[in-house]
Amino acid sequence: MTEVRERAEVADFPEATDGFRRELTAHCYRMTGSIHDAEDLVQETYLRAWRAYAAFEGRSSVRTWLYRIATNVCLTALEGKNRRPLPAGLGTPSSNAGDQLVESTEVSWLEPAPDPMVAGESSDPAAIVAQRESIRLAFVAALQHLPARQRAVLILRDVLRWKASEVAEALETSEAAVNSALQRAHAQLAKANVSQDEVEADLDPQQQEMLERYVKAFWDKDINAIVGMLTRDAVWEMPPFTGWYVGAENIGRLIDSQCPGGVHDMPMVATSANGQPAFGLYMRQPDGTFAPFHLQVLTLDAAGKVSHVAAFFDQALFETFGLPATLPADHSGPA
Repeated sequence: MTEVRERAEVADFPEATDGFRRELTAHCYRMTGSIHDAEDLVQETYLRAWRAYAAFEGRSSVRTWLYRIATNVCLTALEGKNRRPLPAGLGTPSSNAGDQLVESTEVSWLEPAPDPMVAGESSDPAAIVAQRESIRLAFVAALQHLPARQRAVLILRDVLRWKASEVAEALETSEAAVNSALQRAHAQLAKANVSQDEVEADLDPQQQEMLERYVKAFWDKDINAIVGMLTRDAVWEMPPFTGWYVGAENIGRLIDSQCPGGVHDMPMVATSANGQPAFGLYMRQPDGTFAPFHLQVLTLDAAGKVSHVAAFFDQALFETFGLPATLPADHSGPA
């Protein structure tokens, strides 16, 4: 009879757990900084949970139980691994346009995350803002500066709003250790200067219109227009290249002199990443077609200008984001 009961309980496993897959993916992404690693770790989480489900006693919710498993799966996976930075997080000075472009394939770079894989499903604008705040690129990049256990504590306490006692139980430590780790994590994030006012529930018409002009400016390679849409102290990063660039004029010179595309060579296809506007930028090829070049993730300031661009030169991301593998030669750019 015990075996029959266990089989019945395991048969209920998909119904009890499948609804948490997206938020667990977001959790593992915050922990690792890699959407590909996050997918693998969620699979491992569900495998471990399925094996243990018959013994689950219900002392906590299924959601809490799954988060405990996922957190410890991530901590095990992160043992001995380096953090995933963006170029500005390497500790090197900013670059000037015209400096040699140095590519590093030895660094495991931070990856962007497609919104459909990590975004929450709430219709409440406040909940949407809070959820996007917890996956935006600057926040995830800042998390990578923390040791793995501090990272886990901060996410469980500040993002998931767990009690210190719940975190201590999940990580098999004391409440005092949890509170100490959280204090150190907050101090580190304060150094990273991650603001709390960069995310809105939806883009307003002015922001939408600016993004349309932004796409057109790249299609026309209108450097003055691009510079005009950047904040004066905007930052441009483009992993796997180690350089990072500060200042609208400096970024304009970089695009003008070191980007290989000319007029009508660089169409963009809109997508979204980390709760932020994003674009797949394509480059014209000798046969006239357009191939993936880089994926831009944009941060907008309160005035509707672009304050940060992360241009990821990993073309495999185009498939991850569901973007076309190529654009035809007769692609006419923005309307």
